[in-house]
Amino acid sequence: MHHPDFKRGSFDLNFIENNPELLEKRFTTASIAASDPDLESCGQKYDHIEGYLKYIANLAVNGHPTSLGADPALVKSVNNQDVTAPSIVEIEGILAKSKKNMIGEGLDAPQWRKILREHGPNALATAVRSHQNVLVTDTTWRDAHQSLLATRMRTADILKAAEATNVAFKASDVFSIEMWGGATFDVSYNFLRECPWERLEKLREAAPDMLFQMLLRGANAVGYTVYPDNVVYEFCKQAYESGNDVFRVFDSLNYIENMQLGIGAAAASGGFVEAAICYTGNVTSNDPNNKYDLAYYLDYAQQLVDLGTHALAIKDMAGLLTPKATKMLVSELRAKFPDVPIHLHSHDTAGMALASMYAASEAGADIVDGAIDSMSGLSSQPCLGALVAALGDRNNINLDALQVLNEYWESVRHQYSPFEVQQLNAAIGSSVYKHEIPGGQYTNLLFQSKQLGLSGRFAEVKKAYQMANILLGDIPKVTPSSKVVGDLAQAFLNLKISPEELVDNASNLPLPQSVVEYFQGALGPPPGGFPEPFRTNVLKGRPLKDGRAMFEGRPGAELKSYDFTTAEANLKKAYGDTRITKKEVLSHALYPKVFKDFMEFEKTYGKGIIEKLPTHLFLRPLSEGEEAHLHLGPGKDYYIRLSSIDKFNEDLGTRVVTLEVNGEKWFIRTPDTVTTLQSTMVGGAAPKRREKKDPTEKGSVGTPMPGMIVAVSVKEGDEVKEGQTLFKLSAMKMETEIKAPMAGVVTRVTVEQNDNVEGDDLLALIIPK
Repeated sequence: MHHPDFKRGSFDLNFIENNPELLEKRFTTASIAASDPDLESCGQKYDHIEGYLKYIANLAVNGHPTSLGADPALVKSVNNQDVTAPSIVEIEGILAKSKKNMIGEGLDAPQWRKILREHGPNALATAVRSHQNVLVTDTTWRDAHQSLLATRMRTADILKAAEATNVAFKASDVFSIEMWGGATFDVSYNFLRECPWERLEKLREAAPDMLFQMLLRGANAVGYTVYPDNVVYEFCKQAYESGNDVFRVFDSLNYIENMQLGIGAAAASGGFVEAAICYTGNVTSNDPNNKYDLAYYLDYAQQLVDLGTHALAIKDMAGLLTPKATKMLVSELRAKFPDVPIHLHSHDTAGMALASMYAASEAGADIVDGAIDSMSGLSSQPCLGALVAALGDRNNINLDALQVLNEYWESVRHQYSPFEVQQLNAAIGSSVYKHEIPGGQYTNLLFQSKQLGLSGRFAEVKKAYQMANILLGDIPKVTPSSKVVGDLAQAFLNLKISPEELVDNASNLPLPQSVVEYFQGALGPPPGGFPEPFRTNVLKGRPLKDGRAMFEGRPGAELKSYDFTTAEANLKKAYGDTRITKKEVLSHALYPKVFKDFMEFEKTYGKGIIEKLPTHLFLRPLSEGEEAHLHLGPGKDYYIRLSSIDKFNEDLGTRVVTLEVNGEKWFIRTPDTVTTLQSTMVGGAAPKRREKKDPTEKGSVGTPMPGMIVAVSVKEGDEVKEGQTLFKLSAMKMETEIKAPMAGVVTRVTVEQNDNVEGDDLLALIIPK
């Protein structure tokens, strides 16, 4: 029915005889589209299994993109067996036998979500302060895997544990489960190829009794830039409607104007607002130049309380709090704000977090964070089981029930071994008190350093990070400010110059765009103001689009309201009325390119296809002769065997992958992007190598690091001024402007937009006029 000739009506009585393959193979969209490109948008009309097979075929031919961050060698070692969900029956049996959990009704068996949804956030705050035990938040579903596995945990694996977690925790001293926001939003679309809104809603359905908590980046929502105010408000409203309850709101520079927007948007949704103090430095230091002293934190907390927050959080992003510092800060906050719940979050980078959490509980904190044992420690949160054991009778979580969940997560973590950064154990430690790298940034920095040829030299990266922080003004470091510091640190290493040279020559150096935008005030002002003369030098020749040097006040306040009506109409025109809801419009408003790429991926493979694949099939390419089992529901079991991969077709740029599905052969014509890319780089039998810049020639313009040229603003024959932007380079999630090192005439331009380049590749030549 779907053969191209049949669709066109170009057939006769000999149709079957002339097309004998119809009797022995199944057509897929991929193979049909090769003959009739107009049919490429038909989605999954041919068969419900087709999208899965196309993904498996593509993975076998092309593997994963480097950007996914999976170690190719470790991908091959992923176990091809699905991990069994935790046993609810076993947990129920454990709890039934435990007198500790048979504690009656009401707040003795806290129903925190019921209080919030029925009586409101103020009632929840009162109930938390009235509760006698110390509460905990489990970060396993978000920050734990963000810190250890670069946020690569899939919804399917979290969902499998959700119902059992709800049973184990719903009548315990677990306050909330942190499970959304932060980097999970864009990573879901970008790398996991799944919808973050569906993650929230599916988990809510599976764990109806638990408070869900998300991380909101204040005016940045879940992005890396500022958005119109109505986008932040509508985002929070939708998040609450989709199932989130608690909004931990922070600003990466502790800028109160940005916090006012975030707190207002979260509160307007109906959710419980937990305004976070981003902790940095050392509150116990007697250094007279210590700007992050006790007075600083108490004053900031007062401003947050004045804005109407329901609770105060201390967000110790790098794990800098010692027990002494924790006791000082928490006890002073408790004395100053006796009616406001206090919630402590930290990372176990130096191995100190468990002691600090215990100190916080003794000093008056109501809630502390931990991660399930097998997902704890290192750059993650402290061990939840150890925390519960330390609290003793002040917390009623059942350790035996917790271990049932822990055994599941231990097995799941093995499936994600390709995302484990092998150097992480060696990279962390007490040096964090010097460089202050946030726990959630280690995996990204280690991966980026490897891509930049700095493997085995992470000690240099840490020192560069420390120096970059000082140059930027010694700032709180958490997304997106931490990205600014990391970008500058890597630029510093690539440029191979001293800090003094960096400051003095900042106007002409190829600085990361994030650094330029920071000094333009795109994140707001840092505590203590911008450092000089670095700020002035960076801003020379780098004005805002309207000609001003920098923003004044909150950047987002200048943005026009987002036109949701027009955006929705345009998206429905592009993707269909039934496919676009308010959630898709919000995703597009936050991440337009990421969302469009996701929709193109969905067009190729089908909606929700990738989410249903078991993790081993999502991650590990099948080898020839290997068979895998795909279970899609009752009566829907498929045994898929990779029979063969044909030779590369140079004319079409494809390979035909033969898969056997329950003994039936499918022939899937699959684009070979790897070989095609290699072919375009080949001159004869060897890959072309770009000419390198001449370091002795001032007019020789080269790339500071590997990446992709995303903009070319000059052509041969152009006259340019010193400091004029010639190219934009995208590398490792940062964009860098490459400027003219001198005034003159451009005699050569060697690259075009979208060209991939290596470090020191020649981009242009300039000679004096």
